[in-house]
Amino acid sequence: MTGQAMTGQAMTGPGATMTDAELAAHLADVAGRILVNVRESGLFSPAALGKAGDQTANQFLCRALRETRPEDGLLSEEEKDDEARLTKGRVWIVDPVDGTREYGEARADWAVHVGLAIDGQPAIGAVALPGLDGGTLLRSDQPVAIPPAPEKLRMVVSRTRPAKEAIAVAERLDAELVPMGSAGAKAMAVILGQADIYLHSGGQYEWDSLAPVAVAQAHGLHCSRIDGSPLIYNQRDVYLPDLLICRKDHAEQVLQLIAELTEKDG
Repeated sequence: MTGQAMTGQAMTGPGATMTDAELAAHLADVAGRILVNVRESGLFSPAALGKAGDQTANQFLCRALRETRPEDGLLSEEEKDDEARLTKGRVWIVDPVDGTREYGEARADWAVHVGLAIDGQPAIGAVALPGLDGGTLLRSDQPVAIPPAPEKLRMVVSRTRPAKEAIAVAERLDAELVPMGSAGAKAMAVILGQADIYLHSGGQYEWDSLAPVAVAQAHGLHCSRIDGSPLIYNQRDVYLPDLLICRKDHAEQVLQLIAELTEKDG
């Protein structure tokens, strides 16, 4: 079944008059503000805060999407997978709190992902970064100018378990490593000019990358698996372990280095 992006056709609820891109951005923004309020309520211990935030934001996002886009499929990290989505051409894929640890620690590098896959492709996305000063929202329908790359490239990696491939490629490029938390924060760092390459091979799921990839592609960045193959969504197995997001003029060199390292290790 094929799907098409909405242009504002009425479905149900006040949010149904929004385009898909407007809806994604609105939901990510509101969920981010809800999460900040949950954290600032002072009602949860650091150990309980992550779960409380995940559950609260998930309930809001899923309820809102079912109200405004009842015919679409839905996949969320925080809900039991409903394989009815596999029959849908349009599937919303959300991560209510990407970087639960960072959220619980009151760090800035966590995100909210709201994305729409159409026929398996990352069509629309919004990534909220509520922990940044004043909050930041990046969206696929409103691309911003990406700052030019510095002479010494920067590669953003996990702050707790950087992938060995990323470290090896960074060494070959003489790139600076920039540790950061959530996948969404790392992907958006390339757009915001905080990094130049995001290479991940340590295991992820569709909700970790769909919205960030949709936003990154809309900003003209290269997005693929680390073997250069396309990122395909709404699969039965939602494990999508690796990705590369970078400027297009760096992609060929990075992919070649990954291939050389893979061949050497193999």
